Amino acid sequence: MVKIRIFLAALIIFSLVLPSISAIDLEINKTSHDEVLLLDLNMPATINLDVKNNGLADSFLFYSFFGMGIEPAERIFIDSGETKHVKLTVAPGSNPGTGFSTFDVFVQARDKSEQSVKVTLQMVYLKDAIEVGAEDLDPDSNSMSVYVYNKVNYDFDNVYADFESSFFKFSKSFSLAPHEKKTFTVNLNKNEFNKLLAGFYTLNTKLSYKNATANLDSPIKFVEKDILVTTKKEKGIIVNKKIITKTNEGNVIVNSETTIKKSSISRLFTSFNPEPTIVNREGGKIYYTWAKDLDPGESLEIVVKTNWLIPFIVLLLLVLIIVLAKKFLGNTLSIDKRISFVKARGGEFALKVTLTLRAKKYVEKVSITERLPALVKIYEKFVGEQPSMVDPNKRILKWNFEKLEEGEKRVITYIVYSKVGVLGRFALPPTLALYERNGKIKESTSNKAFFVAEAIGKND
Repeated sequence: MVKIRIFLAALIIFSLVLPSISAIDLEINKTSHDEVLLLDLNMPATINLDVKNNGLADSFLFYSFFGMGIEPAERIFIDSGETKHVKLTVAPGSNPGTGFSTFDVFVQARDKSEQSVKVTLQMVYLKDAIEVGAEDLDPDSNSMSVYVYNKVNYDFDNVYADFESSFFKFSKSFSLAPHEKKTFTVNLNKNEFNKLLAGFYTLNTKLSYKNATANLDSPIKFVEKDILVTTKKEKGIIVNKKIITKTNEGNVIVNSETTIKKSSISRLFTSFNPEPTIVNREGGKIYYTWAKDLDPGESLEIVVKTNWLIPFIVLLLLVLIIVLAKKFLGNTLSIDKRISFVKARGGEFALKVTLTLRAKKYVEKVSITERLPALVKIYEKFVGEQPSMVDPNKRILKWNFEKLEEGEKRVITYIVYSKVGVLGRFALPPTLALYERNGKIKESTSNKAFFVAEAIGKND
């Protein structure tokens, strides 16, 4: 009797626990959002769900009472503890309306227990999904912008559009991601609309996407023509010519005012055509102004010419005079250096160097130093003025003179040679002279001396 009672109690407990164990237990998360049903295409919308089975393994049926129902119609198996990504498609019914529609998607287990998740679809036609517009058209512009904007959460992968208005006509293929805006720049030909009046015009756009088409009308505002165009041209440096042109490309009378600033010096070399109507002076600056009312289509050309040639020539002559004065008056002792080719018995390359010293004023304690390049050697036989020091290793020559009277001239000659053939341009560095004048030590340098050798050397 006791065993029977225990059995009945266990049976009652099992019958109470079993429904809770077998009942559906899912976590359903909708991973897609703002789903769109494009009615022109008669294509289903996609709904993405992540479904986690917290209960026993089972096969689940997904269904809805919206439209034509949900695909797939087959059950989907989800193991215990498994999270599965489920992709559902839903198609509209006959004569669907536009706007937003909210409905339930049910998930049913085999024991008929079920859960649901709410879904909201936006149902639109192509003409309402894409917006087309254009910026205001400024008559002096050579281009304008036209934009297309995807208003919904739908990926348009290949759209073809024909744009046509009184100002332009062009076609474009493009793709639009959800809520993406694209802008196209259109080049304009002013001659095609220069006779149009200001106001609003229509941009006609024909959209083609897969098997759907749509015609859109968008406004273009053509603003009033009150335009004064200024062009500037400038050329020349020494003789500078600046041309400023003001043109009224609008349809009303406009006031043109042009101001140019000149310094008190540059104005002396500047001419104007036509003459300015107003001249104002502020300190060292002078402001020239041309003021005139221009009728539509009328132009005003202002030519400003500044001729710096004369002051440039005067400045150049002054610089030249200063340089020459410094060269000829600054140095009391001048040195002229010349070289010439001489034939050597052994066939070496040899040059005769001549230094001519001229004293413009009385100088004393004169020291002449000559440093030679490594290529040559000193021929240690001298004619005329004898050096006071000869250093063959360092290739240095020195001559000392106690004094030189005003107008006195001394000539120094020596010979250098090289056993290596020389071809091309050969140069000797300047000669340095140190001397004393009125108790002050001064220096002078000679010119560089050059010689061009053509196949002259030991083998000649």
